[in-house]
Amino acid sequence: MIKDLREKHGLTQSELAEAVGTSQPQIKRLETGERKLTKEWAEKIGPRLGVTAEILMFGWPEDSAPHLVEPPPVYDESPFHLPNARIRGKVEGIGRKIPVYGQAVGGVDGEFAMNGSVLFEVLAPPSVSASSGAYAVMVSGDSMYPRYEDGEICFVDPKRRVKKGDYVIVQIRTEDEGPLLAFVKKFIRHNAVELVLEQFNPAKELRFPSGQVHSVHYVALAGAA
Repeated sequence: MIKDLREKHGLTQSELAEAVGTSQPQIKRLETGERKLTKEWAEKIGPRLGVTAEILMFGWPEDSAPHLVEPPPVYDESPFHLPNARIRGKVEGIGRKIPVYGQAVGGVDGEFAMNGSVLFEVLAPPSVSASSGAYAVMVSGDSMYPRYEDGEICFVDPKRRVKKGDYVIVQIRTEDEGPLLAFVKKFIRHNAVELVLEQFNPAKELRFPSGQVHSVHYVALAGAA
């Protein structure tokens, strides 16, 4: 259904991918069924294709599916009237792009050097597009599987308050002159003594002295690269 609706709206896979903040290969996988269409993906893609998430996931209600062939035009034979709308200038600010940080290979616990090097840029989803300083990171390894898979993109809102149970990206500096190491984990607590995070694979808690913590930022959502 995704392919039919996309083609009906005259969109390429790349155009649809950019509109929802993901990549063309991810749209291809969703269309072919190689990747399961989850509720989260349906809610992102449905509005771009003019349907609800429920219709995209479960199909049209009985006897209500539209024909994908365009109907013949209907000509209005009433007297001519002036249009009641005006074409204005191009709308700016839509489709803001944000940087994606990360690296192909991470450490034992999925950590990677956060050195400011941008892998590429991606269209920001609505949940972070208005946030000053929003950015994204590419997950490295499977330390947080099945929540996050290797190569998945996490969209980060650095302004949002973090609470227990949230997923976060933290930056840690273990040595005074050492590099910043970034971790994508589940937040447990952060106080004057330590930062405690949860990891899934292998299951364990990661603890860092508060003095080593550079930042703790909220992960708003994630999607495949």
